[in-house]
Amino acid sequence: MQIRLASSTDKDALVAFNQAMAHETEGKTLDPGKITPGVAAVFDDEKKGFYVVAEQDERIVGGLMVTYEWSDWRNAWFWWIQSVYILPEARGTKLYSRMYEFVKARAAEAGNVCGFRLYVETENTHAQKVYAAVGMSQSHYLMYEEESEPGA
Repeated sequence: MQIRLASSTDKDALVAFNQAMAHETEGKTLDPGKITPGVAAVFDDEKKGFYVVAEQDERIVGGLMVTYEWSDWRNAWFWWIQSVYILPEARGTKLYSRMYEFVKARAAEAGNVCGFRLYVETENTHAQKVYAAVGMSQSHYLMYEEESEPGA
């Protein structure tokens, strides 16, 4: 098993992972006309973040994306972990733990990261247990959102 930074050649696997995750966790079907260029945009602009993939026998079996949030209170960055997906046959093998350790090592190299955040569906208790097992804890913050179409 190799954990590595993703490259643009991994785009198709990451698009498929995002589509599978949206369907599994929220019953949503993502528009390929939006998700495909959305994934590609991360490779085109490093300010948007980066992807990490897990590869086994030359096949991508898991991935996640990291984006950035500046904290003026801490004068440092939070790294948000998003779009976590592991193929069903690779689950239960501590794959997320290995990807998370890879992310934490990159943050230590960067030297300006004050923490890691992610959000998880309230009903996804399995994922919540995985995140707790790697040392993350539930935040005291609630998340609010209002969606809008870009340019609207």
